[in-house]
Amino acid sequence: MRPERLQKILTLAKHRQLDLTVVLENVHDPHNISAVMRTCDAVGICDVYILNTDPSLQSQRFKPGKRTTSGSRKWVHAHLFKDLEECFSAVRARYERIYTTQVDPKLPSYFDIDLTNSLALVFGNEHTGVSNEARSKADGSICIPQVGMVHSLNISVACAVVLYEVYRQRDAKNMYGLIADRNRAYYNQLLDDYLGDQAIEFKL
Repeated sequence: MRPERLQKILTLAKHRQLDLTVVLENVHDPHNISAVMRTCDAVGICDVYILNTDPSLQSQRFKPGKRTTSGSRKWVHAHLFKDLEECFSAVRARYERIYTTQVDPKLPSYFDIDLTNSLALVFGNEHTGVSNEARSKADGSICIPQVGMVHSLNISVACAVVLYEVYRQRDAKNMYGLIADRNRAYYNQLLDDYLGDQAIEFKL
C-alpha cells in the first residue's frame, strides 16, 4: 500500500462520527441509496440503516452501484432490516435521538436544530416520505425550508443538504478527529475493516 493511501485511510478512520447515522425507509431507487451512502462517507458516517417493510422491496437484493457510490460502499456499512420495530430498536440502542425529515413547513427547520448530539436521521421514500409508524418512533421531526413551486427534493439531495448542515455544526465544535479518544475499541475495529492484516501495527 502506498504511504499516501495509508495516511488517507488512517485519517478517514479518525474522523468517523460514531454517534451519527442515517435511516432510509422504503427507498425504491438503489441509485438514491448509493448516492446517500456516498454523502454519508463524505461527512464521516460509517453506518447506515436500510429499512424495507415494503414486500416489493424485500424481494430485491440490495447491491449499491459502484459508479454511484464512487467506492464508498467499502467504507460505509449498510445494515438491512425488514421489520420496523427491529430496526428502530437497533438504532435506539446506539443513538440517543431520532429525527424524521418531512416536507411540512410548520415543523422546525433543520437549521434551527442542534445536530451535534448523538443522532439518527430518518429519510422516507421518493413517493410518500416517512411513514406514520416511523414518525411515531422518533423524538421529533424537522423540515427542509423551500420556497419553490414543488415542495420536495430528491431523497439523495435532501439527505445531502441536511448532512452538510450536520457537518458544519460538528466541525464548528471541533468534533472531527476525536474517535480514537472517545472509543478506541471501535477505532481499532474500523482499522481492521479498512486495512485488514495491515491494521495491527496502527492500533492504539
